[in-house]
This record gives sequence, structure tokens and C-alpha cells, in this order.
Amino acid sequence: MLWYRRGMHARRARHRYTYREYLDLEATSSTRHEYFDGEIYAMAGGTPEHAMLAAAFISALDRQLGDGDGRDATSDLKVRVLATGLTTYPDVTVLCGPLERDPESTSAVVNPTVLVEVLSDSTEAYDRGEKLEHYLQIPTLQACLLASHREACVKLWTRRGEQWQRTEARAGTTLRLEAIGCTLDVGAIYQRALGDATPR
Repeated sequence: MLWYRRGMHARRARHRYTYREYLDLEATSSTRHEYFDGEIYAMAGGTPEHAMLAAAFISALDRQLGDGDGRDATSDLKVRVLATGLTTYPDVTVLCGPLERDPESTSAVVNPTVLVEVLSDSTEAYDRGEKLEHYLQIPTLQACLLASHREACVKLWTRRGEQWQRTEARAGTTLRLEAIGCTLDVGAIYQRALGDATPR
């Protein structure tokens, strides 16, 4: 039996899986799963709004990355945090330079430069808490963005040496991602994704 990410509601796994068992499951499953500490979590499907907001971030980043060495990827890309063992699928991943693959699986990468997560009712607490703590332990990560689904608001964690600095931007303001030379217009991203349904 697997755990299911549903906010604080989860069913206890009766079996501790190896990472190899997890990889074998992913290779044959039509559902994406997270893996951490011997447990496998089925990832709930997102709403149309969630998908369109993630796509709007990719579009905004892609236009600015141009021909540089930064490349963005959708939630099809699996990322493994080697320091903790968490393996998951961020909504948006930006990588710079050569791909560094998981030593145990060529289907996962370990060197993201920027990660974006679009929050949802079922995962908000997890994304803001435990999952963020995992992400901030990735040595190559320079920025992590959490985009609200309730309002046009993005929280940004930026690496400053050994520390992380948090900033926030709402509609009418921008966020600068220095590590990849991109600037995000928060209002424009939400407007592109949601149109008149953009939360205020």
C-alpha cells in the first residue's frame, strides 16, 4: 500500500521500498510517484489552473533563457535530492550546464539551478515546509519559487553564500533570478495563465 499526498491525510505504507523498487514502479506506472525514506507517495493530479500556471512560468523563462546554457523542463523531469534521498517531479526545473544524472538512475537529474512549485490545496503545507527543506539542500540550487494558487503572489528563496534569502512579489512587481539572468513579471504570468480568473 502506498501513501497518498493529500495535505495532512495519508495512509501508512506497510512495506519499506528500496529505491530500485521505486524506479521499477515508475517505469511501468501511468501515475507519478515521489520517493523518500523507503516510502512511495502517489502524486495527485493537478487542476487545469495549476497546469496553465506552471506552463506560464515555463513560457516566461524560456523566452529569456534564449541560446544560453540554461534549459527549462516540465514536471516530466524527475529530480533527486542526493542529500536526503527525496525523488520528485517539480512543476518547473531550470538546469544550467551539463546534466548531472542520479548515480542510480539515468532518468533523474541532481543538479537543478532553479525550481518552481505551483501550490495547491492538497500540497500547500508540504510544499512550503518539508519539501522546501529538501530542495534547499541541493548544492547547485540557486533559487526556488513557490507560486500561490490563491492570489497572484510568488515567494522566492535565493541562495546568498551559505544562507537563503526570502523575497515576495505580487501583481505589479517583478522578481529577478540572478543565477539565470531572468526577470519575472508576476502579474503578467498570472494573467497569461488565468486571464480574468487571475486571483487578486
